[in-house]
Amino acid sequence: MSVFRFVIPFCFIAAVSSAAAQDNLKAFPSAEAGMARYVLELPKQEDESLFQVELIVGKEVEIDPVNTYFFGGQIQSKNVEGWGFTRYVVERLGPMAGTLIAVDPDQPNVARFVRLGGEPFLIRYNSRLPVVVYVPEDAEVRFRIWNTTAESSPMDKG
Repeated sequence: MSVFRFVIPFCFIAAVSSAAAQDNLKAFPSAEAGMARYVLELPKQEDESLFQVELIVGKEVEIDPVNTYFFGGQIQSKNVEGWGFTRYVVERLGPMAGTLIAVDPDQPNVARFVRLGGEPFLIRYNSRLPVVVYVPEDAEVRFRIWNTTAESSPMDKG
């Protein structure tokens, strides 16, 4: 049975220092005022078709420890004019919504990472280009690497 699983190989989100990476970043403009640019360099894999990258945008917020929260907003894929590369943009984060489970008023709030609501945002794994994400300054970008095997399983006719 083919199953996607979550792994984090050696990857990083940071300012990139290698010459090749700097050349690739020329296509991506600096962040506008009020925005931040995050860059993810992926290590080369033998068969990159077996991998996907999940982008997770949100921020750490002081909230009650019981309810489940999420932010409104969405990640948009945009073309970098003249280059044919894709950049990912979140124009705004909010409002925050959540479940309405009653909480003991004396229970202290906790700091938790609250992400955008909706389905996971998965993109193709490509170690030849950086993954560049623009978000509001107060937001944070996290990621997960998903992979599977090349094996597949037949389904029963229904």
